Amino acid sequence: MRCKLLTAATVSLVMLTAGCSMFERVIYRPDINQGNYLTPAAVSKIHKGMTQQQVTYTLGTPMLTDPFGSQTWYYIFRQQPGHAKVKQETLTLTFDSNGVLTDIKNEKALLQNG
Repeated sequence: MRCKLLTAATVSLVMLTAGCSMFERVIYRPDINQGNYLTPAAVSKIHKGMTQQQVTYTLGTPMLTDPFGSQTWYYIFRQQPGHAKVKQETLTLTFDSNGVLTDIKNEKALLQNG
């Protein structure tokens, strides 16, 4: 009886000192995708000189627009795989006062877990 108790205590201690990393992989964490998923083919169709209507037709509505009056649209896609680092891609489009596309910035950034 004492041997079983000692074995159980030892196994419990080993499991606790092994850290959460072993249990982290056992626990299911779903993939979480948020924002505008844009295919490379769709992004390649965008070019300077397009109107806001043409961009909306090609990419859909932006995730964010600049609330301070400048004509800047943000297409943001954030992907958080279950046990991997968070990835974020941001496509920033700037239009002039006539609604014509003047600048395109495509940023792919790696973010930390969280």
